Amino acid sequence: MSETRSTCTGNHEGHLCLLASQAKFETIKTLAKDPKFICFNCGRVADKAENLCNPMPLD
Repeated sequence: MSETRSTCTGNHEGHLCLLASQAKFETIKTLAKDPKFICFNCGRVADKAENLCNPMPLD
């Protein structure tokens, strides 16, 4: 089993949780069109791991 983190330790800019707090929903829709990752913290999905705080592959 891989180690999981419960907080964001990287650059938070561009993460879906931050974009949601800024009401940038059109941007979120673009970044989550073909999701391949889910955030282990908040459950949001995104196409790229870099847009989530604690990404985990969906497959």
